[in-house]
Amino acid sequence: MFDRDNWQEILHTISKNKLRTFLTGFSVAWGIFMLIILLGAGSGLSNGVKLEFRDAATNSIWVFGGQTSEPYKGMKPGRYIQFDNADFAVIKNDIAGVEKASGRFYVPGSNVTYKKESGDFGIRTVHPDHQYIEKTRTIVGRFINEIDIKEKRKVASIGTLVKKTLFKDEDPMGKYIEVNGVPFKVIGIFEDEGGENEQEMLYLPISTAQMVFNGQDRINQMMFTVGDASIEESQLIEAEVRKKMAVTHTFNPKDERAIRFWNNVEEFMKFNNLFENINLFIWVIGIMTIIAGIVGISNIMMIVVKERTKEIGIRKALGATPLSIIKLIIMESVLITAVSGYIGLVLGVGLIELVSSFIPPDTQFFNSPEVNFNVAITATLILVIAGTIAGLIPATRAAAIKPIVALRDE
Repeated sequence: MFDRDNWQEILHTISKNKLRTFLTGFSVAWGIFMLIILLGAGSGLSNGVKLEFRDAATNSIWVFGGQTSEPYKGMKPGRYIQFDNADFAVIKNDIAGVEKASGRFYVPGSNVTYKKESGDFGIRTVHPDHQYIEKTRTIVGRFINEIDIKEKRKVASIGTLVKKTLFKDEDPMGKYIEVNGVPFKVIGIFEDEGGENEQEMLYLPISTAQMVFNGQDRINQMMFTVGDASIEESQLIEAEVRKKMAVTHTFNPKDERAIRFWNNVEEFMKFNNLFENINLFIWVIGIMTIIAGIVGISNIMMIVVKERTKEIGIRKALGATPLSIIKLIIMESVLITAVSGYIGLVLGVGLIELVSSFIPPDTQFFNSPEVNFNVAITATLILVIAGTIAGLIPATRAAAIKPIVALRDE
């Protein structure tokens, strides 16, 4: 498209004005570099906060028993609200919008043994739906099922780290472990997205635990998912649960200390909205930085045209066409923009990768900073196009110069 002489002339012009070319290129490279760094930092913050939600379904609501703070219908304040199996049945069967649901009964102690091996592990006694709420993935065998609950079977699903500690290289399936002295048959091994702490757990049927650990029908905590409910819909479900529990346990439905909720739908959407705003801010800052670089290119190219006015006049007097003058100026603009943009892109991505390599995989609040490669390339291409346009204005002016006027220029 362009002959070799044009490129040689452009490189010669650039080499004659090293400082000017460096400052022009630096402004462009800095714009792309800052955009990449800002996007990487934004993704790192977003990924870090999302780790807070990796262990539980983002459409889940958790209910905890509390203590009443005011008298109600003859009942004194200060009463502890203790959930039971009937409360769980109400949530699972009578609350519209509830999909998966589970309760938990806290088992005192955490000593688990197999032959001569032992360890203190987290023990959770749950319903079958718990695996969906806590993002538990069974890799061998199965999880707790409804028959286990109904027949109060002494079975357990263990985490990979429990298996590693107690069984070493031995296959645990069908073997019996003792939980606080009570034998339970291993029926499954699971992984959990929550990390190592979650894989140092074992799950037991809640009905079995209530029976063998003297829990009667007590439930300490309940949790459930609400499908694709919006924040407003999840809050209505939460209010309905509070209303039902208030009737059963005789407390004022407006008493927020009687029972407490953790609404993951609400919290997750808050963080999502926050980071959407942060990303918008990052893009605005990044684009403004790039625009500043483009304006710099345009100004520099205008200076180039001014400095080379007499040269342009000679060219036109010797028969150079306006198009050839425009191409020459645009080529220089595109070359500086493309090379500088690429340098900024490489340095930005390189720094993001370097920082990412030093951050532990489970770090919360800032984790795995990354930049979408397509976004980075698109931003660079837009910059090159913008650089072309920036060079077009002074190039057009140069092409319009009359030879006689240009030759008189001092």
